[in-house]
Amino acid sequence: MTMRFGIMAMQMDLLVPAVATPAEAAAYLAGFNHAGLVRTLYQHGFTLIELGGDLGMFFPHSFADRAVAELAHLKAETGLSFTVHLPLWSVEPSTPLTSVRQGSVRAVVDTIFATQTLQPECYVLHATGALAAEFYQMRLPPQAKTLILSQFQQGARHSIQTILAETGLPSRRLAIETIEFPFELTLELADELDLSICLDTGHVLVGFSGDVQLFDVLERVLPRLGEIHLHDGPWQGPERRIGYGKDHQALGSGNLDVARLLDRLVKARFSGPIIFELKVNEALASLEVIRAIRPGLVE
Repeated sequence: MTMRFGIMAMQMDLLVPAVATPAEAAAYLAGFNHAGLVRTLYQHGFTLIELGGDLGMFFPHSFADRAVAELAHLKAETGLSFTVHLPLWSVEPSTPLTSVRQGSVRAVVDTIFATQTLQPECYVLHATGALAAEFYQMRLPPQAKTLILSQFQQGARHSIQTILAETGLPSRRLAIETIEFPFELTLELADELDLSICLDTGHVLVGFSGDVQLFDVLERVLPRLGEIHLHDGPWQGPERRIGYGKDHQALGSGNLDVARLLDRLVKARFSGPIIFELKVNEALASLEVIRAIRPGLVE
């Protein structure tokens, strides 16, 4: 079998203009073409693209009707497939502060509605955000931390229920990601609400999801595995020395046992999207790593 490897559209080197003046920057923002960005990635050989919901923060027209129509035309022309990473910058769907949580839900729902004509295979959601991660890392008495994190989990539960109810999205098309929040609480949400899971290999390796081993996590999420974010990083060990900035490395740069991961996915007959959260050159180099060790998995 071949696997379906794709790449994220949030390529900062392609999005941040090399300009000299504010006027040039403003002109770049106004002239940004979302379909043009995706076509560039397609020309590098990627036929599976994860659109980034946060693009709309700096390019407000990137998910406007016209831009989405251009993406749909490009999809029809090339046979592209899409997934969508829902907004995470400035968004906190798990906060106990109701007004902020409601605004976060609105941002997510708007992105789903804007992109639904593209028929994304999967929508990836950070069920908790930066505030939850901050409390997760605080030095607090264990009972207090457990209580606080359960409040964030409850906020995420309410938000996800609202997102599903307002959009009519089938629950399994929403994949919550392994991020900087306890893995057990994330998996509980997925089980309770019948969601998919997006396994982010680098996040788990560098300790974001707690004192858990990547392949233990993989076994537990396989029944719900909807998507993989594939990148490398150093295993932080049971001490959970979180490796901020050490993830999102090309394959072969960290401690990910790529062959073991691929073999397990083949055995499980996983056919979902595998998205490189890497720069284009790093993603292409990672594909070469895969071709070298399991050549039959890459077209």
